[in-house]
Amino acid sequence: MSKKEKIVVQTSVKDECLIELRRQQIIEASVKLLKEKGFHRATTREIAKAAGFSIGTLYEYIRTKEDVLYLVCDHIYNKVTECLEEISTKNGTIEELEEAIRQYFLLIDRMVDEFTVMYQETKSFPKEAMQYVLRKELEMVSLFEEILRNVVKSGEIQLTDEEIYLAANHLVIQGQSWAFRKWAYHKKYTIEEFIALQTRLFLKGILHFREK
Repeated sequence: MSKKEKIVVQTSVKDECLIELRRQQIIEASVKLLKEKGFHRATTREIAKAAGFSIGTLYEYIRTKEDVLYLVCDHIYNKVTECLEEISTKNGTIEELEEAIRQYFLLIDRMVDEFTVMYQETKSFPKEAMQYVLRKELEMVSLFEEILRNVVKSGEIQLTDEEIYLAANHLVIQGQSWAFRKWAYHKKYTIEEFIALQTRLFLKGILHFREK
């Protein structure tokens, strides 16, 4: 598989609307089941039952159990892309950056189970699929790189490309930590408190990065 090639989950169904509907049902049912049992212990028959399908119907929309993880993975990254693309960041202001951070963190709060499952089950992917997931992660980082680069262009902050890359990774990880460290964070903070503190810490770092 080339670096740019997308993994396509095969289906025998031609109706695009029906495919989208059924796969959304598969994703929702799978996330609950995988969170409860884990990928290796959950069976496709159980996934089909949780989605309200027969096993035969399930296999009209996927070919393997690994396909379920591909669907969940694409669902997450498509949602992140949609979320950040809806925010205007062309002026490169700090306020636009704050809004992008806020909306990304709120999205993770709405998709805690999906992010948790992906974090827990990425190790279950075959090597080729693992590379696909990691590439998707980097694509998410690149969305924040672009936003930060606009802030640099506007003169609000001074960062090199290497520093922008690290800062973008930091934002992606801090947001996802709301999902995979919820056992700790959720006892201390509401999502609004978490966003406010993380944003303040992040901005303090990049705004005063050049100061000695």
